[in-house]
Amino acid sequence: MWPRVLSLLCVLALIAGSQLAFAHHSFTAEFDAQRPITLKGVVAKWEMINPHGWITLDVSEAGKVTQWMIETSNPNGLMRLGWTKNSLKPGDEVTIDAYLAKDGSSTANASRITLADGRKVFAGSATTPQDAPTASPDGK
Repeated sequence: MWPRVLSLLCVLALIAGSQLAFAHHSFTAEFDAQRPITLKGVVAKWEMINPHGWITLDVSEAGKVTQWMIETSNPNGLMRLGWTKNSLKPGDEVTIDAYLAKDGSSTANASRITLADGRKVFAGSATTPQDAPTASPDGK
């Protein structure tokens, strides 16, 4: 009886794990690599959270402010690139090279971020189109 119960539990664990894997999206499912955009604005919020970090960016154009949601890599990937929770602060002026969301919303996936001091840092995931990173966000 115990082998059957153990087998059933293993099968249920595999099914539950596969559902989580399917819930996660790929870059190409949500973003368009053929539609790059450069956004210059002021950081309103920086969240280094799972499954992806998010930068809320206020972009002013023609007197109108649009709030953009910029997806970055996952926290583990960002930390390996030198990012910390203090890498961006509200009020920081940044320029973000990104790829537009396919749904037409003010959402994009970050590739490279130019910080106020001119350093260019990579913030995308492994599947984000990119150039070679030049520095970490903390200058290391």
